[in-house]
Amino acid sequence: MNPTTAPLADTAEPILSVNNIEVIYDHVILVLKGVSLSVPRGGITAILGANGAGKTTTLKAISNLLHAERGEVTKGSIVFDGAQVQSLSPNQLVRSGCIQVMEGRHCFGHLSVEDNLMTGAFTRKDGAAAIRDDLELVYQYFPRLRERRTSQAGYTSGGEQQMTAIGRALMSRPKMILLDEPSMGLAPQLVEEIFEIVKKLNDEQGVSFLLAEQNTNVALRYAKYGYILESGRVVLDGEAKALRENDDVKEFYLGVGGEGRKSFRDVKHYKRRKRWLA
Repeated sequence: MNPTTAPLADTAEPILSVNNIEVIYDHVILVLKGVSLSVPRGGITAILGANGAGKTTTLKAISNLLHAERGEVTKGSIVFDGAQVQSLSPNQLVRSGCIQVMEGRHCFGHLSVEDNLMTGAFTRKDGAAAIRDDLELVYQYFPRLRERRTSQAGYTSGGEQQMTAIGRALMSRPKMILLDEPSMGLAPQLVEEIFEIVKKLNDEQGVSFLLAEQNTNVALRYAKYGYILESGRVVLDGEAKALRENDDVKEFYLGVGGEGRKSFRDVKHYKRRKRWLA
């Protein structure tokens, strides 16, 4: 594989191509090292890995949110919808159709759920009627938000806040959503509900998704292609089905080896083995 060219995750035209990027914080700390990936138009792609592997940094590099944290892309290129986007502001990138849903379900806690959703339309210039139509569409996908529309967002449940954050992103009419750790802190039933809605949005609205997720098991059931990051590098990538069946992925990320479920005591030897990097 040529490290300077993003591997195509599908035969479909990529809506996003990240080519050999390097990210440095505070002009000193190298966080991403030659990361390349792509997202096919209309696809769901997952970035997988443990905490600290570089998943969130990858998303922030794409959405141009690094500067707020004294980070910068120092090498490589990022192409979204046919244009290089490193020089765009986050607002300009949202207008071009790419938006990030941050880790931690960031909502405006003092605003109502509906007011939170409406903030997602601040870049739009297509009129109040179109915005109202899209608000109704969000409520169709998230009926629970319709019930809580007047509730103060800070007093809703974690699942409802995650739905609000995704719904707010939808109000910008995105071509692609960067979704950071959507399962974090949620009960398994709510995680399934969130991912089912992501799949419906992908199937019915054609929204492309790039998911950064520690929950490898659920991510590989909904994504079509995946990249595994470790210490800021892509160490493995492939079709989701192939990754689910990969013995190393089973053992180190799904907790299941050839002889059944592994204990943490067994899995911790991973750092010394790193079979796929040999």
